[in-house]
Amino acid sequence: MLTFGNVITAMITPFHDDGSVNYEGAVDLAKHYVRHGSDGILIAGTTGEGATMTVAEKLRLFRDISAAVGDEVLVMGNVGSNDTAATVAFAKEAEKTGVDCLLVIVPYYNKPNQDGCYAHFAAVAKATDKPIIIYNVPGRTGGKILPETVVRLAHDFPNIIGVKEASGDLDAATIIARDTADNFNVYSGDDSLTLPILSVGGTGVISVASHIIGPQMNEMIRAYKAGDIGKAAAMHQKYLAVMTGIFCTVNPTPIKTCCRMLGLPAGPFRLPMVDASPEVASFLKKMMEDAEIL
Repeated sequence: MLTFGNVITAMITPFHDDGSVNYEGAVDLAKHYVRHGSDGILIAGTTGEGATMTVAEKLRLFRDISAAVGDEVLVMGNVGSNDTAATVAFAKEAEKTGVDCLLVIVPYYNKPNQDGCYAHFAAVAKATDKPIIIYNVPGRTGGKILPETVVRLAHDFPNIIGVKEASGDLDAATIIARDTADNFNVYSGDDSLTLPILSVGGTGVISVASHIIGPQMNEMIRAYKAGDIGKAAAMHQKYLAVMTGIFCTVNPTPIKTCCRMLGLPAGPFRLPMVDASPEVASFLKKMMEDAEIL
């Protein structure tokens, strides 16, 4: 269902104790998020530990979750890598699974220049008819795509329809929103910057916090878009401790820990991700208690 809403949950991937993917648990989680404030589901992204999953595992998750909730919300599959040919091949396979659109990260490790970034996304856009969202997250990739390159890609390829802007650069988000068409979607990739990015023309958030405060995140965005800036600001202030606290150590350790505490089918991590320390777990428990989540 290709409707770009306010909150897209970058969902965790539940695993069994033997390390295999808990596909049934993943479907249950997706249904839970749909009932709790999510307008879309992102599968196998950073929060979903996609970097440690096989293509076959991701494709099955794409199929299963699309079949379960695809008639209700947008389903986005993460197909990006640092290898253009592999990304193109994966995108072609993902097309067949029922996902509505594809997330493609700026190539990591290779650190391409802007011409290389343009060529990478152009190759993927030419290979698929699916809508594509660019994922700019310099803290993970070691490089970044500049707003001018995003704008150029948006103008040249009609199926490049948005960006997940996780650079922390409000000026970049502003330039992209200003210089692209009204139907180009600028999503915050940082929960705590959702409201600032909305204020410069953003669409919403591809969220981690929505695992535990999905209705509140969506309500905040709806309030802003309805012109109730005071309410939106008050909600941002109220839940800021959660939006930042879930990044007290490397994602997805905190949010998966929170989901476990709430009784959701989160399961263990895949190495090199490990369980939260007792200190982090205690911090997260208090954070959720203070926010009246737990």
